[in-house]
Formats: sequence, C-alpha cells, structure tokens
Amino acid sequence: MFRPRIIPILLLSGQSLVKSKEFKNYRYIGDPINAVRIFNDLKADELVFLDITATKEKRLISLDFVKNVGEEANMPFAVGGGIRTKKDIQDIIGAGAEKVIINSYAVDNPDFIREASETFGSSTIVVCIDVKKKMFGKIQTWTVSGTKSTGYSPVEFAKLMEEKGAGEIIIQSIEKDGMMEGYDIELIKQISEAVKIPIVALGGAGNLNHLKQAYIQGFANGLAAGSIFVYHGKNKGVLINYPEKSEITLNIL
Repeated sequence: MFRPRIIPILLLSGQSLVKSKEFKNYRYIGDPINAVRIFNDLKADELVFLDITATKEKRLISLDFVKNVGEEANMPFAVGGGIRTKKDIQDIIGAGAEKVIINSYAVDNPDFIREASETFGSSTIVVCIDVKKKMFGKIQTWTVSGTKSTGYSPVEFAKLMEEKGAGEIIIQSIEKDGMMEGYDIELIKQISEAVKIPIVALGGAGNLNHLKQAYIQGFANGLAAGSIFVYHGKNKGVLINYPEKSEITLNIL
C-alpha cells in the first residue's frame, strides 16, 4: 500500500526555530540543528525548513545553515526562503538539500519555475501556495508571509505551476496555521483533483486523524505539519516528536 510522506515543517527566524499561528504570533521553539538530530532518531521521512523572514529582508536562506543540516540529517530535506535565481538553487542543492521551495517569486515570475525545472529537474522544484480568504470570502493565493494578495485562486495558480514544470505543490491554509483543528480538506481535495503532480497538505494538523483525513479525503501525497511535531499536551509544551511506524499504519493508512 502507498504510504504518504509525513513531513515536519520547521520555521526559521534568523538561526532560531519558531512556530506561528496564522502566520503571526511567533513562538521560540529551540535550536533547529538539535531538532534535526532528534528527528534523525525518530526516523522522520523528510524535513522542510522555511526561512520566514528571508523574502522580506531580500536575502537567501543561510547557506551555512543548509550545510549544517546536510551534515546532520539522515533524511532528505527541502529548504525555502528568498530563492530568486538559478544560482540560489545551485548553491542550496550543493549545500545538501534535495529540493528547494519557492513561494513569492513563483508569483512574481512564473517562468522562473519553468527555467528552474528545465535546469535542475522538476523533482527538485517545489512551489508552496499560501491560501486565505480575502474580504467577502473569496479564497486567494498570498505571498510575502501572507501579506500580499496575488489575485490568483489556489486552483488557478496550482495549474499554472504544474504547467510551468513544478514537481510538487505544498498547499497551505494561512487561517489554519498553528490552530491544530484540522486541515482545510476541501481546499486540499480541490488542488489534488486539479493537478497530476504530488500535493503536500499543510496547515492545521493537530492529531494523527487529521493527517488521515488529508490523505483519505483530500488525496494528499504528503502530510506536512508544524505544531503537531513540536508541541505536546494541552499546554503545548515544547517536545519534538514524530509518530512511530506502527502508529502510522494503525492511525493513518
């Protein structure tokens, strides 16, 4: 039976690991390299690192950091933050990442996705689509950490990114981020049915049943989350965790 990838999403602010709610209210979690070591022991499928301030500060995610992760990680990992050139991608892959994640610049320059996929292969290029409702309830794609509306509907933009050569799409609900009340299943399903490339669900997971819903009802190929992998208990104490293979088989498949 096909098993979806279960992917911790780790947010970076400077050299610190943080966690957000609705793309704001950032809380310090700890040292990201220490988190990598723990996820090694827990045998995570894959890791994603997103530098949440890189685009606003007009810089690239730290290559030294990527190298440090590459030296520690026993699993594939992807990184995003401030990527705007093919040299950026080359440097990141050279530092040890398997994939790059592009968000804001995919909207600013959709043809960059085509150029990047032709140069590095579509499997290297992931586009992250951040989604929330605008005034009067219209759902749109947003960039720059959810501060800039693009005018694209999520389905429209997902189709465009597939057409341009993206190998994978992360679909993230801004309004669900950090709430731990479940994914936006209808949104995930719409994107999964609109494109043929793999879809990774992100935003809202609070338990293993939520992951199962995204897989069974939303048809997601990857199940990504932040809070569920860094918090424990009702008081949300910081504790890096990851489900055992037996838990995945019992609760998700």
